[in-house]
Amino acid sequence: MGYVSAVPVPQPRTARAAAPTGGRRSLAAALLLGALGATVVLLSAGQIWAQGTAAVGGGSVPVEADGGTVTGVPTALAIVGLAALFAVFAVRRTGRTLVAALLALSGAGAALAAVLGASDRTALDAEAARISGDTAAAVAGLTHTVWPYVTAAGAALILLAGLFALRFGKNWPAMGGRYERTGAARKAPTADPDRPEDLWKALDRGEDPTRN
Repeated sequence: MGYVSAVPVPQPRTARAAAPTGGRRSLAAALLLGALGATVVLLSAGQIWAQGTAAVGGGSVPVEADGGTVTGVPTALAIVGLAALFAVFAVRRTGRTLVAALLALSGAGAALAAVLGASDRTALDAEAARISGDTAAAVAGLTHTVWPYVTAAGAALILLAGLFALRFGKNWPAMGGRYERTGAARKAPTADPDRPEDLWKALDRGEDPTRN
């Protein structure tokens, strides 16, 4: 009596079915991370990042600067990253890899700019000089808020979305793939009823061999 193995043989169909599922999950994760990260960056960049006082005459007046005044880099890169996030679906192969890399770099650059802006005083010194009329004036009592770090956290989400796209983007569907397949089906030749092999080929393609 021959030896019968009890180990189940993996089925190719199961492996093929698992791949699209993983692709959909990574796609959803990248979209969520990228969109959320860009939203956080754009909103937090409009908040007050730094504040202090400027000496005017015998007193002082409060001065403050929002993220856009301190540095416009995070906002610009968040917009670039958001565009790259959706452009990933319009390209394939090498183009998709390049766009995914741009997405990741946008997140990394925005995070770095936000962290550097958390200790920057140039914007407030310029505002103090404008208010006092003294080009050599500097802001006093300089403090920074938590918003630069919130911006950096949002940018980190964009970076993570880019890393997802680099790692799993090859399994994601292309935006025009469905329409290309539809167009290809319309251009398929009509089966010749006098040639049985054409009828079978049409049935294999899922076409109606009796259509004109």
